[in-house]
Amino acid sequence: MGRRAEFGAIGKMSSGYAGDIDVSEAWRLLNEDDRSILIDVRTQAEWNFVGLPDIEATGRPLLTEEWQAFPGGAQNTTFADDVASKLKAAGVPKDAPILCLCRSGQRSASAAAALTAQGFSSCFNVAGGFEGGLDGNGHRGTTGGWKAAGLPWRQG
Repeated sequence: MGRRAEFGAIGKMSSGYAGDIDVSEAWRLLNEDDRSILIDVRTQAEWNFVGLPDIEATGRPLLTEEWQAFPGGAQNTTFADDVASKLKAAGVPKDAPILCLCRSGQRSASAAAALTAQGFSSCFNVAGGFEGGLDGNGHRGTTGGWKAAGLPWRQG
């Protein structure tokens, strides 16, 4: 079987990319597969004001590239080309696990599909994202996502 079968707890396979994984599986991959890379596709404002995953302990780099611009939300039309260039320069192979993360898992699914179209064969959406969905009080960061799972993060 292909590399995807080795990952374990992978969620549904989605059209256009390898599939959705939860934050704990993303953390496991970053710790166990030295080819894996995490790409935070949120906006610079989110990185600065909400925080960033702190993956320094994994020995893996965190790549940041906006999928959409703040405040207008216009799509970054050079996203896939820019990321592909950075990955190539870093020597990341086309079959390495590429984990795309956004606030809640929507933009990152589109980013994973765009990178798959660039020829990267193991692009995953980190479902739940950095902040997860809204809780009963309309707040993020308490139910689901990187922060709520207690994974390391830092203020941008």
